[in-house]
This record gives sequence, structure tokens and C-alpha cells, in this order.
Amino acid sequence: MVAIIDYGVGNLFSLRSSLKSIGAQAVITRDRAEIGRADHILLPGVGAFADAAAALRETGMAEAVLAECRKGKPLLGVCLGMQLLFDESLEYGRHPGLGLIPGTVRPIAEVIDPALKIPHIGWNALHITRPGGILKYTAEGEHVYFVHSYWADAPAAFVTATAEYSAPLTASVQRGNVIGTQFHPEKSGDVGLGMLRAFCEMEGRT
Repeated sequence: MVAIIDYGVGNLFSLRSSLKSIGAQAVITRDRAEIGRADHILLPGVGAFADAAAALRETGMAEAVLAECRKGKPLLGVCLGMQLLFDESLEYGRHPGLGLIPGTVRPIAEVIDPALKIPHIGWNALHITRPGGILKYTAEGEHVYFVHSYWADAPAAFVTATAEYSAPLTASVQRGNVIGTQFHPEKSGDVGLGMLRAFCEMEGRT
């Protein structure tokens, strides 16, 4: 079972619908016992980093996610959910994240061509730097759907794919059982469904 963390932020129902379409059992929850029974954890997120991080902590879901992650359960953060996995974000100040992956979330305006629109919205090709994991069914150059104004500046060792937007931006990351996608798998057609299927097939680390 996949527990989709409900902390008041994110595309909860579209993620659940996508998981059900591939035959996965999924539940939207903030119940600690139910999260504990899950085999996989999914952390969604849309909106501002500071608000989401505060909501995650105030609902007790930050503690729940960290506890299950320490047990070795596969954890997937999507969009803002991925950014929350990092040490900190510089979105309107400096805000701490969950610290599960080293790195800092920064404005894409610092690195892209100033003539390009922000937020970065649309379909972009993936350049896969570390095959396998949730990308095991994904081919080089396949397209996924992005909506973001910030990117994760992470050590190359944890970056599994990038996308070009006049500069290579982190598209997906993995550190052990912790995985993140800046793009939305649930909005990325069959390519995204393949990633969700690969995530559900991942075994926990003990």
C-alpha cells in the first residue's frame, strides 16, 4: 500500500488516481498507524516552501515521514514534495527542509536565460544521469511535465536526471530509499505512470 501524506498541500487525488490506474493500492492519510502499515510513502506538494514545511510539521507529518524513512521504506517526494526533502530552501528567505538529501532549493532565475518565462511550465526531455530506480522504465529523452520556479541544487551523486531550460536543472534525485521528482509523474502520461509503477516495485531498505 502507498500512503499519500495529507498535510493540506498537494495534488492528492490525481496522485491517488494515477496509482490506482496502475493497480496500486493507495490511501490519502495523516493517520500515523495507517502510514505505519504502508509499504511506500508519497509526499506531494504545491505552493510555497515555507508554508508547506510549516504545515508538514504542524500536522505531525514531518515526524511521521522521517520515522518511516528511517525504517527504510521507499519515500517519493513530488514537485514541492521533492524540494522538502532537501536541507533548506531560499524561497522568500531561508527555510529548513527535512534534511534527507543534501542540497539547497534555489530560484531558477539565478541560472536560466533571463528571457525565459518563470515559472518553468511544460513538457521537457529528461537526461538520465543515473539509470534505474524509478527511471527503470524511462528512456533517455522522454518528456515529463514541469511547473516550478525553484530548483534543487544538489550534489551530482544524488541527481538521477536533469532537464534543460537553458541550463541543466535537477529533475529527479535519489539517496538510498529517498527519491524525488521535480516534475509531476501524475501529469506525465504513460512515462509518469511507468515511474510510479517502478516506485511501487521498489523494496524497502532494512
